[in-house]
Amino acid sequence: MIKNKLYFSAISKRAEEKAFDAIVEEQKSIGYYALPDQDIGPILEYCSTISETIETIAVIGIGGSSLGAKAVYEFMKPVKELSRKLYFFESTDPININELLSKCDMNKTHFLVISKSGSTVETFSIYKYIYSLQQDPSFYTFITDPGSPLEKYALEIEASVLYLPDNVGGRFSVLSTVGLVPLALCGIDIKDLLTGAQMIKERFFDRGYVYDMLLEKAVYYAENHAQYSINCIFAYSETLKYFCQWYVQLWGESLGKHQRNSAFHVGLTPIGLIGPEDQHSFLQLIMEGTRDKSVTFIKIEDFHDDTTIPDITLPHLEMLDTLNNLPFSKLINMQCDSVIEALLDQNNIPLDTITIQSVTESNIGSLIFYYELLTSLVGELIDVNTYDQPGVEAGKIILKSKLQEL
Repeated sequence: MIKNKLYFSAISKRAEEKAFDAIVEEQKSIGYYALPDQDIGPILEYCSTISETIETIAVIGIGGSSLGAKAVYEFMKPVKELSRKLYFFESTDPININELLSKCDMNKTHFLVISKSGSTVETFSIYKYIYSLQQDPSFYTFITDPGSPLEKYALEIEASVLYLPDNVGGRFSVLSTVGLVPLALCGIDIKDLLTGAQMIKERFFDRGYVYDMLLEKAVYYAENHAQYSINCIFAYSETLKYFCQWYVQLWGESLGKHQRNSAFHVGLTPIGLIGPEDQHSFLQLIMEGTRDKSVTFIKIEDFHDDTTIPDITLPHLEMLDTLNNLPFSKLINMQCDSVIEALLDQNNIPLDTITIQSVTESNIGSLIFYYELLTSLVGELIDVNTYDQPGVEAGKIILKSKLQEL
């Protein structure tokens, strides 16, 4: 489970109730809310059909089709012995494509091609290249919407097809087939992942302690979004690096919009930081720069790793003997706590802390659903459509026009 401590408070309790009521109503039409309660039997049954000779799973997808699964995989990979490797083909950078392919035995790799619309330019430019190298349809599974062009193509070549649930947008899809299938194929416990999400869901909608901390935080962000327009996650674990990338997409694509009932542009700019290295870069800007940033620190309480700094004295560096016999897990959390204390002394930087008990599927599942709920709440409070992305679509339309002109 995760714990959240806020060092700020919102003013409007009425706004909290209004936002909660809106989210309760929204459950009827927005699909991601139901994902923690889904039956994963069909997913596990599908996974059992993949040959044991397959050693690598490769996702061909971009944005919401890859970032969530990557966040969970990279969180768990250092601490869990996984059954298969998982790679993500996300970029049209040819160097990146060929570097990833060099790690894949084409006869021992199963490719998951993920596109909700079935027409994503980046995904299918990569797929076409890989298909030219491996044309056996049994090495591919396609994940898309029913009735999409991709479904028709997959059925035409007699490849496996899986479907996204109704009304689940890409950036909210990590707990659907999009994320669960590649994770399960690699040995991640997806049942435990959903259990963590379900705990957050229940403790929010049953008005438990998650209800209080999420609404207080969302209302504060909304009340102060003009002044504190930048929201930073400062995560003190390398395992959370790709969670930060997922959060940047979730936050930026959901909240950077025109307001529904006005012409105003609004949004909270997301920035993902990793401690302690970003203490030596971005922290200076937070500490003494423009007061337009709120910061959420994420720390891991128990790393289940007792690696310790040796009891060694170095000539001329005796002042560093205070490090001797100190576990690295304790040092990194001391670094985090020291930065928090220094920023609190500034009095005008909104801070909160999220503490993850340990590195488990359940805890990353909780963190994911916590941020999805927070995004929905803030979107409601700043009066935007959290679930569309017209700014992204505009660029896609221009690109397709340019391609037709070639």
